[in-house]
Amino acid sequence: MSVKLNHRITGEGSPVILLHGVFGSLENLGGIARKLHGEWQVHALDQRNHGSSPHTDTMDYPSMAADVVAYMDEQGIDKACLLGHSMGGKVAMQVALQAPERVEKLIVADISPVSYKAGHDAILDGLKQIDLSNARSRRDADVQLAQFVEMAATRQFLLMNLERIPKEEQASDGAVYRWRLNLRAIEACYANLAKAPESGAPYNGPVLFLKGADSAYIQEKHRDEIYRLFPHAQLSVIEGTGHWLHVEKMDAFVALCRRFLEGRDAD
Repeated sequence: MSVKLNHRITGEGSPVILLHGVFGSLENLGGIARKLHGEWQVHALDQRNHGSSPHTDTMDYPSMAADVVAYMDEQGIDKACLLGHSMGGKVAMQVALQAPERVEKLIVADISPVSYKAGHDAILDGLKQIDLSNARSRRDADVQLAQFVEMAATRQFLLMNLERIPKEEQASDGAVYRWRLNLRAIEACYANLAKAPESGAPYNGPVLFLKGADSAYIQEKHRDEIYRLFPHAQLSVIEGTGHWLHVEKMDAFVALCRRFLEGRDAD
C-alpha cells in the first residue's frame, strides 16, 4: 500500500521529481531544485521512513515506486522526468520499469540497477547507539556519532535527521531531540534497499546515468545490465568527485541534467 509523501513544489513548467538517497530527505537535493525551478516545476519528495513522510514497516523498491506514482496521481501529473540519487536512483529506475508510461525521462545519479553488498552497517550502528537523552545539542550527538563515523561531512549529513521535540511533547527521559528517520524499519529492510530494482520489460525512454569519477557505485561490469534494462541510456562521468557528485560538483551536475532535460546531448 502506498503512503502519502511529504513534498515541496517550486517553479513552473514541465514536472521534474527529485528523489533523495538513504538517510536523506528532500533538503539534500535542495540546491538542485533551486537551480532547476526557473525552467521546470520541481517536486522534491521525502521518501517513506525519511524526512516528514510517514513511517511504515514495509520498505522495498516496488512499494517506494508505488508511492511516487500515487504522488503523481494526487498532483494530476500524467508524466514526469525523474531524477534520483543513490537509493533515490533505484526508486526512479523502479518507477520507469514498473510504470514506463509515467516517465518522460530518467536521470540516475551514481547508482546502477544491481544488487550491492551492505555498506552502511557502521552508520546504522552509530545512529542506533546515540543516546538522545544525553544529547542537549547536535554537537553532543556528533561527539557520540564520531565513534562510528569518521568523516565530519557524513556526520553532518546524518545529523540533519535530528529534530527538536516540542516542549509539550517531551517525555520524562529529558530528550530534546528525536529522529525523523524510521531507523528500525530502515535497518530491518536494509537488505531490500541493497537489492537491484525489480525488472520486467526494459524501459525504452531516454536515460542519463551520472557517475562520480572517484565513486565505485557504477562500474564497467554493470554496463551490460544497464543497457539491458535501459537500452537508450547514456553515461556521463563528472571528474574530481565521488558519490556525492550533486553536492561536490553541483554546477557540473546541473549543467548535464539541464542539457539532458532540454533534449540536448549531455556531453
